[in-house]
Amino acid sequence: MTGWWRSLDVYRDRRVVAILLLGFSSGLPLALTGQTLQTWLTEAQLDLGTIGLFAAVGIPYSLKFLWAPLIDKLGLPPLTTWLGRRRGWMVAAQILLIAAMLGLGASNPVAAIGVTAAWAILLAFASASQDIVIDAWRVEILEERQLAAGAAAIVFGYRIGMLVSGAGALYLAQFLGNWFLVYAVFGVLMLVGIATILLAGEPRASDAREDRARSAEIAAFLARRPGIDPRLGAVIAWIYVAVIGPLREFAGRPGWLAILLFVLLFKFGDALAGSMATTFYLKLGFQKIDIANVAKIYGFAATFIGLFLGGWLMNAIGLVPALWVAGILQMLSNLMYVPLAYSGDSVVMLAVSVGVENLTGGMGTAALVAYLSALCNVSYTATQYALLSSLSAVGRTGLSTMAGYLAEAFGWVGFFLLTVAAALPGLLLLLWLTRRGAATRPQAAPAGSALLVDD
Repeated sequence: MTGWWRSLDVYRDRRVVAILLLGFSSGLPLALTGQTLQTWLTEAQLDLGTIGLFAAVGIPYSLKFLWAPLIDKLGLPPLTTWLGRRRGWMVAAQILLIAAMLGLGASNPVAAIGVTAAWAILLAFASASQDIVIDAWRVEILEERQLAAGAAAIVFGYRIGMLVSGAGALYLAQFLGNWFLVYAVFGVLMLVGIATILLAGEPRASDAREDRARSAEIAAFLARRPGIDPRLGAVIAWIYVAVIGPLREFAGRPGWLAILLFVLLFKFGDALAGSMATTFYLKLGFQKIDIANVAKIYGFAATFIGLFLGGWLMNAIGLVPALWVAGILQMLSNLMYVPLAYSGDSVVMLAVSVGVENLTGGMGTAALVAYLSALCNVSYTATQYALLSSLSAVGRTGLSTMAGYLAEAFGWVGFFLLTVAAALPGLLLLLWLTRRGAATRPQAAPAGSALLVDD
């Protein structure tokens, strides 16, 4: 037993504790542009179509791979001179987050919905940028034996941050009655992340020697070509190594396009239902306190149980069978919204629906995170995981923007039945990939490489 207890010592390492706090800083902004903002817009009496369109605010989470190479390789004077590249970028993103929170809270969605949308998009952009650099810092600051503990710490911190900015924001809105004060409180809480990174160390330089050698080789080759400026050649070489190389490797795999479509669609039905869930609860007559207690806190616990069950299931039956079980249960759980629609503001039925949906959603998330990790080539783990996780977020953002219009057109019961059907394409793609043996890549990513999927 002594060995078991000693194995827990890794969680007391100050670097792992720092990752836990940075996970909180990473999870805090997400609900402020999602469910919390949806509650505010619903209270402001905006139409369902407009509220549904605000799902597009989260698009920066899906596109963060576009500017990730810049954050990864470039400095940001004078912050990087003072703090180092990783910490400099992180503090910059956190300062921008605080400014965006205050700006969003001060906006008026009734008088100027465009201004509210602009601040929300800036908040999402700053949050996605913070996620990029926290991911890089986490991997670089830890020893190999600590990677799994670091991954667990950041996921737990992330979920706590989401809970605080979800249920916590509803409590604050109920008692303060002022949305600017609500968002200002979360701006203050972002100081946790700034203090953490200021007290933490800067990781050692992360550029791989083989990447530098490959970049120098390409730059030297281009420099010998007539009419190509050496500086331009260096830029082209950098882009090839940082961006094109990982993409080219992935696109050379059998069934790569079907794999990307599956990643895009696996949680689409779940995300489509979730994008209108808070508005649905409010329209049924539930109070914000009911939603905070049941949909947020109780749902938070159900999600964690689902994550645990998903991990246990993968160990018991394997990754691809676990994807099947989780995917089917995740799809069928959306049917729980139908009896809730007929029962009205029954807290008991709300608890049952939220419990089933969050439990199966957690299982699906665990399976998807493992799947994305298995897809990554060990030579390009960070870049390919960023690309795949960004793609998986598209269903939660871009593809879910029509949810409000669908709810208006079909009614709540028809809408949630549609979300069940929306899960079928992902399962059909999984069937196609499974039959052709292309569902996974035999070379898995190293421990701790998988971070987060926004569900």
